[in-house]
This record gives sequence, C-alpha cells and structure tokens, in this order.
Amino acid sequence: MDAPSRYPSNSALQLKVTLLGVKPPIWRRILVPASIALPGLHRVFQVVMGWEDSHLHAFEIKKKRYVMAGVDEWDDSPYELSEDGVKIAKLVEVGDTFVYLYDFGDDWRHLVVVEAISSAGRALVHASCLGGERACPPEDVGGTSGYYYFLQAISDPSHEEHEDYLEWAEDGFDPEAFNLADLNARLQRLR
Repeated sequence: MDAPSRYPSNSALQLKVTLLGVKPPIWRRILVPASIALPGLHRVFQVVMGWEDSHLHAFEIKKKRYVMAGVDEWDDSPYELSEDGVKIAKLVEVGDTFVYLYDFGDDWRHLVVVEAISSAGRALVHASCLGGERACPPEDVGGTSGYYYFLQAISDPSHEEHEDYLEWAEDGFDPEAFNLADLNARLQRLR
C-alpha cells in the first residue's frame, strides 16, 4: 500500500530531467502536479524529451524498479513493482534523485532531480516546462554511441552516410534546437 502523500493536493514538483551519457547535456526543468502517477509522468517525460513513446520504460526510485503494466517479461523480484496508480509525490522529497529508463535496446537513462516542491493557489492542471537545452536524439538512433555517430555523419558532407542520415532525420536535425513555447503547447494537449 502506498504511503500517504506528504504534500497538499495543490502542490507541484519541480524536476530537472537530464539525459545521461550525452555531452553537451540535454536537459529539461519541468513542473508537474504532485498528484501525478508514474504512467502520467512517463507521458510528460516523453513529450518534454521529444521521444515517441514506442518503447518500454521503467523508473528506478530508491532501490525499487517501477515497471509498465501488462508486460510479462519482468522479474518477480520484490524490488520490481507495477507503476500503475503510484504517485511520484509519495516516493520522493526535495533533493532526491531517481532514474527514468526508456528504450531498453538503446538504453536511454535520464537522471531526475527533485529540485523543489511548492504549493500553488490552486492545483496545477498540466505539466509545464520551465527551461531546457538541446534537442533529444532521434528515436532508434542506436543509443549514445549511435547518436554520436549520427551527429558526425550529418555534420560532415563527406561522410559516407551523410545523405542517408539526413534523409532518415526527415526535416533535418539540429542538436542545439529547443523551443520552449512549442513544448509547453504540446504539454497543454497532453491528457
């Protein structure tokens, strides 16, 4: 059974999400309702990081792993629990860190820092992004090493795979791109 939430219902968590293993860093600072459950937090992370939600994910929080419902391949370990219905505010406090894993093939790990917990005059309805830097790697690029290879190929017209990667990236890819207004508009549409 979940511990009771230690925060009022109108509380918001300020989180900093940083993609591990990539330099220069790709990060986002977000506000989420303290009442958000892990599946909802997953959807927020997908939007703010630019992922397409086409792979498995998990959360590693305080030596426990919270996994997606309906996936049978997980261990029957007492340290592995369903994420369904688990509210993030019941698990963390200011200063805590945890890991969000996405795409176990590419192994994207995100360090999440709980920077602050605040109470608003009224409850936060939608997550919002306060800031960030750089574009998230394209989906299925091959993890960190594949991403660095991709960046090398698209930046060097003489690279043997330059044209193929530019075509694969479709509308082009700017690793420095970050559009806060667009990101917040997408978060407003998130249910």
